[in-house]
Amino acid sequence: MNPVQAEAAEADGGRGGLFKGLRFRNDKPPREIVTFEQNLEQLHLSEASHQLIERENNLFVEKTDEGVDGLAADHKKLKDAVVETLRQSLSLSPGEARAEALTSAVKALWQEEQQEQVWRLSHGPLPAWRPCGLKELHDSMLCSLVRERMDAAPSTSVDQVDQSTLKAAITGMGRQLKEDLLFVVDVVKSCYPLKMDICNFYARTYHQTFSNKVKEMSASCLGDEDCTFLLLWVNEYYPEILQNPKLASEIDTDALGKLVPGELLEHLETQYLSRRQSKLMTYISQILKEAEQRWNDEEEPKKEYGCYVSPVAYDMIQFINGMVASAVKVVGDQRKAQSLTCQLSSLMQRFKSFHDDIIRQNKPISSAYVKAHLNCVKQFRDVLINNHHLFPEGVQRDCLCVLTNMKKSAHVYLLGSVHKVLHPQYRMLGTDAWLYRATFDRLLVSIEAESQDLKSLTESCHQELIGEFHQEVAEEYVRRLLKGKVKLKDKDQQHQACMIVKDNATHLHRLFSEMGSEKDWLKEILNKIAEVLRLQDVPAIQMEIAALGRAFPDLKENQVSALLKLKTTLTAAQRRRVEEALTCTLREVAATPTCPFFSKVKVT
Repeated sequence: MNPVQAEAAEADGGRGGLFKGLRFRNDKPPREIVTFEQNLEQLHLSEASHQLIERENNLFVEKTDEGVDGLAADHKKLKDAVVETLRQSLSLSPGEARAEALTSAVKALWQEEQQEQVWRLSHGPLPAWRPCGLKELHDSMLCSLVRERMDAAPSTSVDQVDQSTLKAAITGMGRQLKEDLLFVVDVVKSCYPLKMDICNFYARTYHQTFSNKVKEMSASCLGDEDCTFLLLWVNEYYPEILQNPKLASEIDTDALGKLVPGELLEHLETQYLSRRQSKLMTYISQILKEAEQRWNDEEEPKKEYGCYVSPVAYDMIQFINGMVASAVKVVGDQRKAQSLTCQLSSLMQRFKSFHDDIIRQNKPISSAYVKAHLNCVKQFRDVLINNHHLFPEGVQRDCLCVLTNMKKSAHVYLLGSVHKVLHPQYRMLGTDAWLYRATFDRLLVSIEAESQDLKSLTESCHQELIGEFHQEVAEEYVRRLLKGKVKLKDKDQQHQACMIVKDNATHLHRLFSEMGSEKDWLKEILNKIAEVLRLQDVPAIQMEIAALGRAFPDLKENQVSALLKLKTTLTAAQRRRVEEALTCTLREVAATPTCPFFSKVKVT
């Protein structure tokens, strides 16, 4: 080669001269061929799968026994590599190369599934060497993996006193389940296509595995503590795991259902609730027994801030509230938890019998006990009304009825001795002596003096008792007036009687208001009666009686008749017209009065 040729050769990129060994832009490097075995070794399983699929397709061009046998053997190698990679699914570290291997293995499975479908659609039955059911193999492999991990879940350390084997095992499995599901969401999920919904697959598998383990451990009779612990896991701890924000956003927790199946769950709940109910009733019985013993020992009730109190209601309420609230957490159902109090009515009736016995014996300390019990009644009523979720509806209704009767009997007992002292003053009401101011003034003085014995009550109980006292005095006032011992023969006497009744109403209302009564409506009754005594025109009287009937629909015709008979200026016919006006009015109003009054005033 002459110099010119040599120079041209170098300019053309020849291998000689200064550029010897250098590669120019248009040169293509030799392609590096990665073998099937190398892809397997490097866990590039999707690439290995692709190579096998290409070899399958080549078999249609040139099918040989050697090619078939080699393909079958390589398919087995790929399958084994995929299975082993799946086995390590829950042992990865975020960012580790094995996460890429899992992604590649999943892709390989997907490719093989697609190829299987192509075979079935294009070539008929699968040949013996073509792997099938790889999706089922994947699912089976992961199910086995989950069972192995739950079987090997480390139990918490067992304290021979505080923790049973069951508690330790369930706690350990629960912790393993939570850790693994969080790992699936954080790491494994990214290795799978969305359509495989791998998070829900793992959740269903762990749920079923955990459920089966729990059923096995529950096959024998469980002690009370283990039963309670298991129910807590079913209804509180396990749902709390699934409510973890990371899990809740990826898992359909509602589709999983309860950790324990219905029949077993019902059995466990029945065992738990029956034992807790028995324990609650025992506690309450003991509270009542101790109260009865204090009475038998003639021990005076304690005072707090000058008021007689009893621990009965407070102690019972604490037990009821605590045990029902605990049961709600354990069984996960408010209605079922209410069943703990289903026998409360009988115990409340026992409390009433004890209360009635105190009244019947009428010991020097009976009054103190009755006052203390009034506070108990108030506490019980508040809980039954404001915390009705603690009680079945029937129990709530029955207990409120018992408490109402207890309060009535307590009021009758405490006010009975007061009314007995006031009886001489009551007898003067509605008589000629009543027309003189001094007669009623003496009654007011006696009321104020006797009310001193009604103290030593809590504020709310004292207010209710004074309110009842106020109403009973007003009822006695009207009852005595309707006896008709005084006759108002002309307009002047009727006007005088009107002024007396209004004056009495004002002073009675003032006295009882100062003592704590809030029954302002009692003054309205007396004022309306006073107006009836004053009015002379029958239509005006009809209107006043109609107004009284609308306000107090328990007003009766015989009571109106007795009131009108005080006014001797009215004829029988006029009285009947007024009574008929009342009858018409009562047809238009509610039959049940909001503030019963006249139903307690008997006219003889």
